[in-house]
Amino acid sequence: MSKPILSVRELTKRFGTFTAVDRISFDVGRGEIFGFLGANGAGKTTAMRMLCGLSLPTSGSGTVAGCDILRESEAIKRHIGYMSQRFSLYDDLTVLENIRLYGGIYGLRRREILRRAVEVLRRLDFLGERNTPVGSLPLGWKQKLAFSVATLHRPELVFLDEPTGGVDPLTRRQFWELIYEAAAGGTTLFVTTHYMDEAEYCSRVSIMVDGRICALGAPAELKREFGAASMDEVFRLLARGAKRSE
Repeated sequence: MSKPILSVRELTKRFGTFTAVDRISFDVGRGEIFGFLGANGAGKTTAMRMLCGLSLPTSGSGTVAGCDILRESEAIKRHIGYMSQRFSLYDDLTVLENIRLYGGIYGLRRREILRRAVEVLRRLDFLGERNTPVGSLPLGWKQKLAFSVATLHRPELVFLDEPTGGVDPLTRRQFWELIYEAAAGGTTLFVTTHYMDEAEYCSRVSIMVDGRICALGAPAELKREFGAASMDEVFRLLARGAKRSE
């Protein structure tokens, strides 16, 4: 692996006497699609918040897009894209207004925002919907728009938090085509998902149980290691010993 775009060592987060994330260490290579898996309560959301610069670790070290997790959390936010489960779009604003709003938040110049907005609208075939309030769009359309907005500023690394929750299987597959397209262009994707079939689409995956990473590797490697026919089976074998849940 060339110099990783994300690297953490012994990363830990405690809340009082409770250890939510327990000394996790891993690297993510440039251009990878990295799956970050875990059952509810495993600690993956807490870990992701630290990686995005939203929460400081209790101990440990790491870098994200060249920025130190402990000392440069604000700088991390400028170098990454983030798409939440709720898509982070404003329903009462139009498609174009949402794109322009986030372009401004990302610090793009007005002319560049307009140029990239046209690119997004054409790529998604949304030109006819540019003045449509986002709240009236089908869920799958919102999902594609949210991903395009999260990558509007051309970040090196994009965090996708359960990006395909609540959509039908066809829409899920179409969304993964967008992920592959972004990865082919050199963007690194860090994806949390509870759909184990989607874990098969990732370059590598990690599986968290009770705050610790219990497995890390390519899906094919993990299936061989655990003698499993699918990633769902690998996940079930590991999660069987979990002591906590949300």
